[in-house]
Amino acid sequence: MLKQENRIGLNKDFDRAFKAGQSFYSKIIGIKAVTNDDNKKRFGILINTKVSKKAVVRNRIRRQIREIIKQNLDNVISGKNFVIIVFPLILDKNNQEIQESIETGLKKLRCYKI
Repeated sequence: MLKQENRIGLNKDFDRAFKAGQSFYSKIIGIKAVTNDDNKKRFGILINTKVSKKAVVRNRIRRQIREIIKQNLDNVISGKNFVIIVFPLILDKNNQEIQESIETGLKKLRCYKI
């Protein structure tokens, strides 16, 4: 489980990421990154009902993504808020492909330590 200090909870943080953030989009996810005031790395995950009408499926995907983030948290630079947008093609992908897509996005945004 991803710690509460590493999660985005306020709508204004999501809005700020969409207005002023850098973007990366692939076929299964999109990532928006914006600097924050404190020196923490925080993540928010958006999954629309277009991905699946069933909350069970959406929550399973959310848990998978949180676990991937938790495993790679040490490799992400501090001082940024990240919003991960999930697209419907993620249903066909396994955990490894989702992890590769997230890592690629963070590398493209220059937010991943190598």
